[in-house]
Amino acid sequence: MESISVLVVDDEPGIAMLCERILSRAGYSVTALTDPRAAILHLQQKRVDMLLVDIRMPEVDGFDVIARAQMVQPDVAVLVMTGFGTVETAIRALRQGVDGLILKPFERSDELLQAVKQAIADNQRKRDTARVQALRPLFNVTETLFTETDRTKLLDLIITAIREHLKCSNVAYYQVEQGKVSVIAQRGKVLQVEDANFAAQLISRVDADGDPIVINATGPGEKDAQALLSALGLGTAILIPVARANLHSVLFAARDATAAERPFRGADLEMFFVLARQAVVAMENARLYADLRDYIRRVEDSQQALLRAEKMAAAGRLTASIAHEVNNPLQSVQNCLHLAGREDLSREKRQEYFDLARNELDRLMKTMQRMLDFYRPGAVKVEQVDILELLQHVLSLTSQQLSQRHIQVVTDLPPSLPAVFAVSSQVQQIFFNLILNALDAMPGGGEIKIKARALEHGIEMVFQDTGPGIPEDRRNNIFEPFYSTKEGGTGLGLTVSYNIVTAHGGTLDLIDGDEPGACFRLFLPMGDKQ
Repeated sequence: MESISVLVVDDEPGIAMLCERILSRAGYSVTALTDPRAAILHLQQKRVDMLLVDIRMPEVDGFDVIARAQMVQPDVAVLVMTGFGTVETAIRALRQGVDGLILKPFERSDELLQAVKQAIADNQRKRDTARVQALRPLFNVTETLFTETDRTKLLDLIITAIREHLKCSNVAYYQVEQGKVSVIAQRGKVLQVEDANFAAQLISRVDADGDPIVINATGPGEKDAQALLSALGLGTAILIPVARANLHSVLFAARDATAAERPFRGADLEMFFVLARQAVVAMENARLYADLRDYIRRVEDSQQALLRAEKMAAAGRLTASIAHEVNNPLQSVQNCLHLAGREDLSREKRQEYFDLARNELDRLMKTMQRMLDFYRPGAVKVEQVDILELLQHVLSLTSQQLSQRHIQVVTDLPPSLPAVFAVSSQVQQIFFNLILNALDAMPGGGEIKIKARALEHGIEMVFQDTGPGIPEDRRNNIFEPFYSTKEGGTGLGLTVSYNIVTAHGGTLDLIDGDEPGACFRLFLPMGDKQ
C-alpha cells in the first residue's frame, strides 16, 4: 500500500524536524519545510495527502498557506499546529475547513500521531459524505438522459446536467474519430480544437491514455496545459475520456479563474466520471433508436411499395371485369336515351326511360366510386365497415372474369355480421387477392366456397377453392414476398394481404379445408385496435 504523504510547515526547525522524525517512524512519507513560500511551491508541484502547518509564522500566515493548498489540492487533509490555542483561532480554522487542531508543544509522540490519523479520517469522511450527497441527484439525471432519444435535445441535456452538478459555466463534448478531434456540443469558454493544435493533441492524448486529468492554471501539472487554461481565463478543468465500442468521447468541464470559483475536488471528479459514462451510454442509445427508426421507416416504405405493386397487378387482372361493369350501364343509358327520343312515346313512358337512365348512371357512379376507393393511395381512414357489403362489391366486380372461367361462387353467409373497424379499400384488396388467386388456380373452371360467421371478438371468413391446392413443401413460403406457385405471378398478393390483416390486428392462415384445394382462414377483430 502506498504510504501517506505529509507536508510539515513550521518556521521553527526543531518542531519541523520533530514532526518529521515522529511521522516517518510511523510509516508516513514526510517532507518538512521551514519556509512557507517553499511549501506553497511544493504544493504546486507535488501531490500531498496531509498538510501539517503552524498558524503563526513571521513571513506568511499559516491560514494563507492553507488557502493556497486548498486551491491547488482541494482534497488535502489539513491539521493546524499552534502554541496559542484560542477560541478565535479554532473558529477561523473551522471556517477555513481544516480537519484538526493540535497544541504545541506535544507532550507525547502518540498525541501527534493520533491527531494526524484523526484528521485524515475526518477528511475522508467529509469527502465520502460529499460524494453520497452528490450521487443522489444523479438518479434523476440518468432517468432524464435515458428517456430522450433526440440527439440534439440529448446533447443540450448533457451539457446542462454537467454545468448544474459540477457548478461550472464551461462544458464541451468532444468526439475522437480516427485520430481527429471534433466538438459536437459546447457552452461557455472551452478548448478550441484545430488540426494538430495543442488542445486537439491534449484531448487525443487523454483519449489514448484512458485516464481523466485535472488541470489547475496555478499548478501542479503540465505547463503548456496550465498556459492554455490561463489564456482562456479558466482556473481549473477536468477532462474525462469514455470509450464504448467504436465511439470515443472526451468530456470537458472548467471553472473560471476568479476568486469565487474554487478548484475541482475529488468528489467533483467522481461525479463528472459518472455523468460522462451515463452521457455516452445515453448518446449510444439515441443512436440505436435513430437506426431503429430508420429501419422501421424503410420497412414501411417497402410495404407501401409492395401494396402499390400488388394494386397495379390486380388492376391489370380486373380490367375485363371493370370494363364489363362500366359498359353495361353505359349501354343501358344509351338505349334509354334513344328510346326516350321517339316522338310517338307518351309523357309517362318517356319519363320511365329517363328514370331508368338515371338509375343506371347512379349504378355506374357507385361502381366507379368503389374503384376509386380501392386505388386511391391516401384512402387509409379507419372506420366501421360492413364486411358483407364489401364482399358483395368485390364479387360484383369479379363476376365477369369468374363466369368466363366457368367458376361458380358458393356462399354461406349470415344475414348480417357485426361491423369491424378497418380501412375499407384495404379489406377489399384482401378479398380481391384471395378470389383472384383462386381464379388463377382453376383455369379449367371450378368452385369457390366463401363462408363467414361472427365469433366472440371478431369475424371469421373461409375461402375454399377446388383447385390443385398448394404442395406441402411450399406451404411455409406462400406469404413471403415474390414467392409464387403459378407461372407469371407477382408473388405479392398474399404478402400484401397478410401485412394488411396483421396491421388490422387480425390473422390470415392457410388451413386444411374440407375438400382438395387451397383454403384460407381470415380473422378480423371487431375492436378499434387498428
